[in-house]
Amino acid sequence: MIKRFISYYRPHVKLFAADMVCAFILAVCDLFYPMITRSMINDYIPNKKIQLLIAWAVALLLIYFLKMALNYFVQYYGHIVGVRMQADMRRDVFDHLEKLPFNYFDNNKTGTIMSRITNDLMDISELAHHGPEDLFLSVVLLIGSFVLMGSINIYLTLIVFASLPFMVIFAMKKRIKMSEAFTQTRVEIGEINANLENSIAGIRVSKAYTNRDYENEQFDKGNKKFVVARANAYKVMAEFFSGTSFIGDFLQVILYVAGGLFTYYEIINIGDFTAFLLYISVFMNPVRRLIGFIEQYQNGMSGFIRFTEIMDAEPEQDKPDAKDIQNVKGNITFENVSFAYDDEHKVLSDISFDLEAGKTLALVGPSGGGKTTICHIIPRFYEIESGSVKIDGIDIRDLKRGSLRANIGIVAQDVFLFNATIYENIAYGTPDATEEQVYEAARRANIDEFIRSMPEGYNTVVGERGVKLSGGQKQRVSIARVFLKNPPILILDEATSALDNATELMIQASLEELCRGRTTIVVAHRLSTIKNADEIIVITDKGIHERGTHKELLEKNGIYAELYNSQFARLEK
Repeated sequence: MIKRFISYYRPHVKLFAADMVCAFILAVCDLFYPMITRSMINDYIPNKKIQLLIAWAVALLLIYFLKMALNYFVQYYGHIVGVRMQADMRRDVFDHLEKLPFNYFDNNKTGTIMSRITNDLMDISELAHHGPEDLFLSVVLLIGSFVLMGSINIYLTLIVFASLPFMVIFAMKKRIKMSEAFTQTRVEIGEINANLENSIAGIRVSKAYTNRDYENEQFDKGNKKFVVARANAYKVMAEFFSGTSFIGDFLQVILYVAGGLFTYYEIINIGDFTAFLLYISVFMNPVRRLIGFIEQYQNGMSGFIRFTEIMDAEPEQDKPDAKDIQNVKGNITFENVSFAYDDEHKVLSDISFDLEAGKTLALVGPSGGGKTTICHIIPRFYEIESGSVKIDGIDIRDLKRGSLRANIGIVAQDVFLFNATIYENIAYGTPDATEEQVYEAARRANIDEFIRSMPEGYNTVVGERGVKLSGGQKQRVSIARVFLKNPPILILDEATSALDNATELMIQASLEELCRGRTTIVVAHRLSTIKNADEIIVITDKGIHERGTHKELLEKNGIYAELYNSQFARLEK
């Protein structure tokens, strides 16, 4: 895990090395001060060496100016290293998320994923900067102070450093508890973010059902869990800091007594004892840095572990010999296809059908039969358990996903628009399209006139999820997006079921234009939209129950006829 973390330093190794050099010089500067003080007390002041006193005072001042410059570099550029590493990790995790299959997002909350990309990586950034720096400075100062203190009096030095193992042992014992506690706080803050994202996304439903009290109650539950988890983490941290602080204070008491006795018996002089006391501060600073490093390490590495959990999730992978599909005609074949989202619930079982290029196939039937699942299987959003799906006779598992999906257009019931302009939403997925091509796509989707009537025209920002547009307007933008993509295969998954009858009639004309000349699969509850399909398949949880044209299925007087009559019998009377 640590080796993996260190790998993110490689692109920034020059700046990191410069930061470490500056930190080393800072440590050396801190080691000078007690020795100069010792010389002043033992030699320059009692022997009235004023010139040397002034010279070393000037030298100290210059050292402090140097420290100021070095501190600026370390604080600024050291943090820059951390921020750049954080950006690299965020780039990698976002890129990896784009490669993950649908089932990953089915099983993980959006807010939790967002928390790992934001909150966790922030602590990783702090560890990336302060961790190596604090560790390096601590080692340099501990070794340097031991050598210089030993040159003054080895016995006092051994007394001081004898406390170090106790601090280390105590810190190591608390480290495991701190790791567990801080990891739990990250889990809880991830849950809070997930609930928050869910509540904000559903704010209109909440207001419509006047459910503010319920939402507050649900949020409060998560908030209290976070408080408990954080309190446990701070409890362990308090034990850690209070224990190490006591060891440090106890050390000073011993040092005062021992140093006082050594001075009384003239084993050391006042100047040496003063220098030794100053070195205690030098000694305690790296100890405090090490203590702080342990806390920071727990924060940062628990975040990095959560980061790697995403990075280790298995991405979508093409076969090594997968190829691009060329000159797609659009023949689709399902051969004995079976699929289940989990071990307990099989959705499709031994499904077979053929769809000729340029023809339209409609899928109807009760909810839960697997109609939408079929639509998700064709572009390989999910992998089938058995059987095969072929495009123009080629198994889709032998094709590169990008190439396959580039030839499929999807218009779904739940249209997703990005918080961008109408122009950008239409051009999404076809970034090299010209303005005229975008306008032509909008005209063919019967939305160009509406767009131009808006004050900002095509530069109108649609809001989050397209909230500033009506359902019909969003649907037509989605249709324009597919017109621009111009794929040979089209999937319409309940494309008009959420619209009123008047809006559906307007959009139906756009959809008929869109379907012309393309292989089309239509999922619909409103059977008025599929009467002219070349073939209709009725799917239930038992598999394919009926198939045929509209007329043939009515004559069979089965499930399709029952559905049709329930929707239209009264209208035709």
